[in-house]
Amino acid sequence: MRELLDSLQATEFAYLIAAGLFILSLYWMNSPQTARRGVLAGVIAMILAVLGAAVDPHVHSYHWIAIAIALGFVVGVPLSWVPLTAVPQRTALSHAFGGLAVGLLGTAKFYDWLYSDVSRLSHFTMTAIVAEVLLGFLTFTGSLMAAGKLQEIKWIPQRPVTWPYQNVGNLALLAIAVLCGLALILDPQRFSLLFPAIIVLALAFGVLLVLPIGGADMPTVISLLNSYAGLSAVALGFVLDNMLLVTAGALDGASGLILSIIMCRAMNRSFTNVLFGAFGQVQSQAAGGEAKTAKRETPEGAAQIMEQASLVVIVPGYGMAVAQAQHRVKELYDLLTKRGIDVRFAIHPVAGRMPGHMNVLLAESEIPYDKLVEMDEINHDLPQADVVLVIGANDVVNPAARHDKASPIYGMPIIDADKARTCFAIKRSMNPGFAGIENELYFADRTYMLFGDAKAVVGELVKGLSGNSGGH
Repeated sequence: MRELLDSLQATEFAYLIAAGLFILSLYWMNSPQTARRGVLAGVIAMILAVLGAAVDPHVHSYHWIAIAIALGFVVGVPLSWVPLTAVPQRTALSHAFGGLAVGLLGTAKFYDWLYSDVSRLSHFTMTAIVAEVLLGFLTFTGSLMAAGKLQEIKWIPQRPVTWPYQNVGNLALLAIAVLCGLALILDPQRFSLLFPAIIVLALAFGVLLVLPIGGADMPTVISLLNSYAGLSAVALGFVLDNMLLVTAGALDGASGLILSIIMCRAMNRSFTNVLFGAFGQVQSQAAGGEAKTAKRETPEGAAQIMEQASLVVIVPGYGMAVAQAQHRVKELYDLLTKRGIDVRFAIHPVAGRMPGHMNVLLAESEIPYDKLVEMDEINHDLPQADVVLVIGANDVVNPAARHDKASPIYGMPIIDADKARTCFAIKRSMNPGFAGIENELYFADRTYMLFGDAKAVVGELVKGLSGNSGGH
């Protein structure tokens, strides 16, 4: 008996310390100076959680746990080697695995108690099981769809896929799943055959939820799926009477929701507009409209102008990530700062494919964090900037967002690159960005295009600055 109490106390103590470390981990992740400490705290918390579960007196067999941990290592270690450009889809896969785990656990507990002790399936417990199964399985398929879109898998279109009565159909599907859940809550034994139907409906809803969403909304979708995964973990915590799961899931769900709100504000859009607005469809150009031409410049010419500048603002985008040009950008930064030129980086909240994508890439190349300036702060300085260098960014610098009410990005806050004295835009071609619309910035009087791969073009800029004699 004493050993049982000791085991329970050890488990609860491990869970308590782990919960505190999870909270501190999230808090420390707020700042680049403490982010490493936050990651370490999260790792230690997870280790304590696993060890606490291992010494739980209710655990009688360890071989299945060992097999699961081994399989986790087999899958997880290769996934940790992905390049930074693949971090968004890697994150989506993590959400998918988390949702699947929660959904399977909920299913296992339902059938275990249904046939062994149906009295344990109270109204409250069944509500939690239905919630975790719905959220878990829709997070699983929704995250897989998001990862497929981000990875540009051929049979999963990046552009939104819409169909007649799409929203009505999706909501009807969700409503049927909820009604099945209500029936199970009222009488789980009588309506047990509805449980597989809930699983199928949740899996289908996850696919149909993400299919109509375009690449421009992926940052919001990823953070929203993160929130769903956290909420499903909360429900699982209530089912298993595990307060650590409730705490960790609540942190995950709340942080994902807050991040989604920040993303929506950055695009001046609502949740419903993101989920049902099909942002990212290619717009047909007006027939007979005046043909626009963009002015070209060579990297050598751009380098000569940049070396005469006092303030250079660099706007990174997904094109920089694809080309893995962040280290070339660091070389450019070093050359300009050695000449006494003030260099700053303008960071849009939804630049790239996930929240903080540009910050992570630039931090990897060891660019000082105080040089990364958020959109709201940098916009005040852009009229005084001698040069703005746009590297692979598109919709987040499109002036149409300020005045074109017919544009799908109208009202979205943008980085005011067009207000600088000179703007250079690095882009592979004149193809539209995720929003599927023409970028007015490229045709502005003070904008010059530098066509080519971002890594190669920035390399040419570096070469041009290195070869030019004299200083600032």
